[in-house]
Amino acid sequence: MKALDIEAVQAFVLVADLTSFTRAAEAMGSTQSAISLKIKRLESGLGKRLLERTPRLVRLSAEGAAFLASARNLVAAHQSAIGSFAAERRRLVVGISHHLVGADLADVLKRMSATDPSLVIELRIESSRVLLSAYDAGDLDAAIVLRVDRRRGDGEVLMEEPFGWMGTLDFRHAPGEPLRLAAQSAPCTVRSAAIVALDGAGIPWTEAFVGGGVATIGAAISAGLAVGALVRRVAPAGSIDLGPRLGLPKLQDAETMLHSSLTDARARGALRTLGAAFRANAG
Repeated sequence: MKALDIEAVQAFVLVADLTSFTRAAEAMGSTQSAISLKIKRLESGLGKRLLERTPRLVRLSAEGAAFLASARNLVAAHQSAIGSFAAERRRLVVGISHHLVGADLADVLKRMSATDPSLVIELRIESSRVLLSAYDAGDLDAAIVLRVDRRRGDGEVLMEEPFGWMGTLDFRHAPGEPLRLAAQSAPCTVRSAAIVALDGAGIPWTEAFVGGGVATIGAAISAGLAVGALVRRVAPAGSIDLGPRLGLPKLQDAETMLHSSLTDARARGALRTLGAAFRANAG
């Protein structure tokens, strides 16, 4: 093979990272069939099978695993070469709801950086309502939030996030006692939804911990202090949905929305990668 198609190599890296042809296509602003064709041509030119494909799973072959590091270096070098002609570094100010930020944030940022290493990402973590207000005021380029107002017509639905009553395996709740609840301070949409669900089911509850963010609520859950209504994806390691075991009402899934009016290709590309990474981590 005389030369590698850089877009095909980038597609391979994205499929490897996102474990999905669909998510890679979203990140590249392409289609699943086009991404599949690029990688097939890359495999044909290399004379190696890089990916193992099944209806439910995409994973690296032994040859793909061996090629991945070099492929990353090639994509990074290509992006660096293109960036050397940039008049100024692009800053992207993004707000993400703290209900959506988990341990996978590092992976999300890594994928964005790999797509555009010279992009400066300014990240703000706040409640969905605060971020929407900041976005409407022009303080954010983009906001990824839980849908808080169905009357609002703008925004793109990235995915639905399932909530659960998260707690540790050894959490103890004696029958007849109020459920010990960990939640954020009011006003908080998730807090309100959890309380409405418990009150509607006639389940007594008491505040055992009030946190200033999902990380602090996760710590209270891990310590066994209480149960918290959290997006399952961001729940602390080792926690499970105790709802069925404790007979708690089912929590409604919430739509994760991307709000942005950016039109330049560079920013849109970064946001496509961001959205695809969120979807991939949601499984």
